[in-house]
Amino acid sequence: MYRLFIKRGLDIILSGMALLVLSPVFLVVAVLVRVKLGSPVIFHQERPGYREKIFTLCKFRTMTDEKDAQGELLPDSVRLTAFGSFLRKTSLDELPELWNIFRGDMSIIGPRPLLVGYLPYYTQRERLRHTVRPGLTGLAQVSGRNFIAWDHRLAKDVEYVEHLTFLMDLKILWKTVMVVLKEEDVAVETDSVEGYLWDERERQR
Repeated sequence: MYRLFIKRGLDIILSGMALLVLSPVFLVVAVLVRVKLGSPVIFHQERPGYREKIFTLCKFRTMTDEKDAQGELLPDSVRLTAFGSFLRKTSLDELPELWNIFRGDMSIIGPRPLLVGYLPYYTQRERLRHTVRPGLTGLAQVSGRNFIAWDHRLAKDVEYVEHLTFLMDLKILWKTVMVVLKEEDVAVETDSVEGYLWDERERQR
């Protein structure tokens, strides 16, 4: 009952309320991003969602568009400013995803939506992570966020899907608040965190 009906209703109500209550925060962050990092203020990227349907994820941008002499973007670690790091550590960059939740692309709690390019590399069991809507936060994120091993992280996603309950969502939401407030286990150099497992699986194909 909760998984099929109540969870989506709560997502609509809570994300709608959050969009209204946090609108001043959205405005302030948007202005600061425009001044410090440039335009566009919102970063858009395609991600696989429920049943692997592709949707457009919205986040506040956290990096500049600095390029080298050949016109290629500089590494993420160079383009990520102190302000961008602050947005990531406080998870303020994730606020626009509330709109994704309200629209139905995402849920408040669920496996984090990863890159479309990773789809060919999931095992059959790992693909279960796409049988629920992806989340703003999830079991893997409160179990070490970006610094747990990728196999373990994906296993946590599957564990969530198989044991999804209202109580589990409440626990994850509470732990998320604690993790963000303490600024624990936050990765800012995403290339080094996200690439390893997929490179290994590419070599094994």
